[in-house]
Amino acid sequence: MKIFNKDSKNLAPKIGAIAVMFAACMWGLDGVVLRPSLYHLDVSVIVFLEHFIAFIIMSIVLFREIPAIKNIKKNEWISFFWIALFGGAIGTMAITQALFLVNFEHLSAIVILQKLQPLFAILLAAIILKERPRKIFYFWAVLALVGSYFITFGFEQPVFNGNALFIAALLSLLAAFSFGSSTVFGKKVLAKTDFKISTYVRFGLTSLIMIIIVLLTGSFVGFAAVDTGNLLTLFIIAITTGGTAIFIYYYGLKRVMASKATIYELGFPVTAVVLDYIIHGSIMSPGQWLGAILIIVSMIMIVRAKNTSVNNIKSGK
Repeated sequence: MKIFNKDSKNLAPKIGAIAVMFAACMWGLDGVVLRPSLYHLDVSVIVFLEHFIAFIIMSIVLFREIPAIKNIKKNEWISFFWIALFGGAIGTMAITQALFLVNFEHLSAIVILQKLQPLFAILLAAIILKERPRKIFYFWAVLALVGSYFITFGFEQPVFNGNALFIAALLSLLAAFSFGSSTVFGKKVLAKTDFKISTYVRFGLTSLIMIIIVLLTGSFVGFAAVDTGNLLTLFIIAITTGGTAIFIYYYGLKRVMASKATIYELGFPVTAVVLDYIIHGSIMSPGQWLGAILIIVSMIMIVRAKNTSVNNIKSGK
């Protein structure tokens, strides 16, 4: 019996890693195959509908789990609100708007920029939790920023005014901060809340936040442009790359470290880059490839340095 428990404990992180990578690959499919057909719709309307449709479906499927929501503590609701606001609303709107701005022509560059999540997660921990990162962190952070420059401008002279890719890059960085911080808070709530309820609450709160944003920005008229084909696409997103992907992601995140999850999420840009090439024949310039390599290597080294530091603290070194 002890052997079984030990094997199960060793297997959990592997299952978690596979779940996170699978969810990330689904997000890559979303950006290349599904979301482009919604280009003509208002971004806030898209984000509201994809979350609301998923929330309705979850309400039907998880109706027996819903009473457990009353057990969520006040401080946990604060974390859930952060996840819904940044990971659900702001992050999704930012990356969707970024893709729309470049008409999905620089999709690979945009999604790779988004993988600066570990950088923002560690900076957030330093500010809020007073966790001082190791000195080597700053070297890799600067290298990642250099990579961000190259993936945005390549080897060309930078142009800022009227440059859609530059604005999209800034939005992608906002998405990176939003998703990175949400991973940290997501790991926190998953320590005390079942991943099914966590997913349900996330989509419910995001739907509420998004309808407020829609009303305050006057985007309500944007619903008139939504046709049957758009609703079908949004339904497909809700049951695959939206709700189901987050459901699988939270299942995996509960079993792995938040910092490692950000590396497993590289399945997102890898899938997007491959599909972008297969479907659209799009490929990044040499300068952008250099930037992509700098970003990915920097993020891997930042996470490795953080994990080494954590392990040293646990072992008393």
